[in-house]
Amino acid sequence: MKIAKIQTHDGKSSYAMVEETDYCLIAGDIFDGIKVTKQRIPHSAAKLLAPVQPPQVVAVGLNYRAHAKESNMPVPSAPVVFIKTCNTVVGPGDAIVLPSMAPSEVDYEAELVIVIGKKAKNVSETDALSYVLGYTCGNDVSARDCQLRLDKQWARGKCFDTFAPIGPWIETELDGDACDIRLVLSGQEVQHSNTSDMVFNCRQLVSYLSHCMTLYPGSIIMSGTPSGVGMGRKPPLWLKHGDTATVCIAGIGSLTNPVVKEE
Repeated sequence: MKIAKIQTHDGKSSYAMVEETDYCLIAGDIFDGIKVTKQRIPHSAAKLLAPVQPPQVVAVGLNYRAHAKESNMPVPSAPVVFIKTCNTVVGPGDAIVLPSMAPSEVDYEAELVIVIGKKAKNVSETDALSYVLGYTCGNDVSARDCQLRLDKQWARGKCFDTFAPIGPWIETELDGDACDIRLVLSGQEVQHSNTSDMVFNCRQLVSYLSHCMTLYPGSIIMSGTPSGVGMGRKPPLWLKHGDTATVCIAGIGSLTNPVVKEE
């Protein structure tokens, strides 16, 4: 099932199941049982929003073997965990804004995003996926100058407004460990891999993180990016005003965001 959050022309937002031409509205809270109604809205009559407004945005670095290699870093022996703040989250079609404070070395990172479905604390790897509602596409946008050269820690470079686009919806029926994943930047494919290259799979990430912190319904885990990021290229390939970044994950769909400079 594909679960979207939509906004109709009157400004009202709701959850809905995605069908070929229509959205079927969902009653109540998707984290308390999904109740699909008979009320339908054509795709043309609604805008897709970020599928959740997460209470936590937890992210994992260097989680693809090929990406660790291009970053000249060893494959980690445990997940490399960092946090993005909630102001980073935007939805399909929303702009990625190059911040005036750090506009010149902003990078893209296609990622499979795990959406937590129920409160998880100290869960086993065996049980971990029972705490997952589904998966969506994400882009872990990063200001590399802040992250790697100026600050020498990751918080500011990962947490500018709009630096975590997610969408277009949540897919509840997916093998997150065997998904083709790509990023197309202004018509050029720059990342192409499969989540099978992840160092730590979805079960392992959910379990490990639940031992670090309580995970809440609607929280998201950005599971890492494959090789092909801008900083790993010669010369580097940075996002620029006028670009369009599209994350494509087989079994989910595509998340497209324009890139603009901050006014």
